[in-house]
Amino acid sequence: MVDKVEGWGRDIVLLLPNLVIAILIVIAAAFVARVVRGGVRKVMERVTNHAPQAKNVANLIATLAYVVVLAAGTFIALGTLGADDVVTTLLAGAGVVGLALGFAFQDIASNFIAGVLMAVRNPFVVGQIVETNGYMGTVKELTLRSTLIETFQGQTVIIPNAKVFQEPIVNFSATRHRRVDLGCGVGYGDDLEKAERVALEAIEGLDVRNTSRPVQLYYNEFGDSSINFTLRFWVDFSKQTDFLDAQSQAIKALKVAFDQNEITIPFPIRTLDFGPNGGVALSEMQLNTSRGDA
Repeated sequence: MVDKVEGWGRDIVLLLPNLVIAILIVIAAAFVARVVRGGVRKVMERVTNHAPQAKNVANLIATLAYVVVLAAGTFIALGTLGADDVVTTLLAGAGVVGLALGFAFQDIASNFIAGVLMAVRNPFVVGQIVETNGYMGTVKELTLRSTLIETFQGQTVIIPNAKVFQEPIVNFSATRHRRVDLGCGVGYGDDLEKAERVALEAIEGLDVRNTSRPVQLYYNEFGDSSINFTLRFWVDFSKQTDFLDAQSQAIKALKVAFDQNEITIPFPIRTLDFGPNGGVALSEMQLNTSRGDA
């Protein structure tokens, strides 16, 4: 027992220099890890333009950098103590556990990675109106796993970030303006030049219109009962009611202007032909029928 205790004592004395060095390495690694964490957080905030939804991502990545640096320092310290077998075992175990977790939580991991990338790219922010995966509404919340959208009918839709990242995203609020395309038609007997002039004047008089862009009118087809055209004008856009109100006012203004200038907006007309070979009017068909009965 005495010999064994003396052997342990000698081993500890011989190990003391390496132990001191290992402790200093861990302390230095902890200090460097804190510096790296702060630097990574600042870089992430700068890359994401201080977007509110990117704050969690910046903190998470900074924490991961802190853990990586601290773990590296710990492994170096263990190597200094001659515990290479322990380091190898830990690395092998971490690899196996990481692989197993990757297969088990691949959907969660893909949503998480997509959330990080979206926070860096910043395609939209909370409060903007977007359309993605067949849903259109206001973005209410962005998390590292999903995006919450409130539709205009009041429902909340939770979409995984992986699907949002992979599908096209239409951001209606990014430019802060939106174009209204209003379709209408005039009768074949109306003066098209006059109809165009009246329609443009009616829309140009709207208060909701963005005056920095001109009103445009294009005739586009010969319809069944009318010659159809499309009126295009721009409005300032921050919420869906801005678009709907402008569209509603334009319809009313166009209808009033056409009525005042005796320009017709035809409704669909159908001609029914009751003759076996065609060309027989309904009144004539009725007259022939009444004569036959007589």
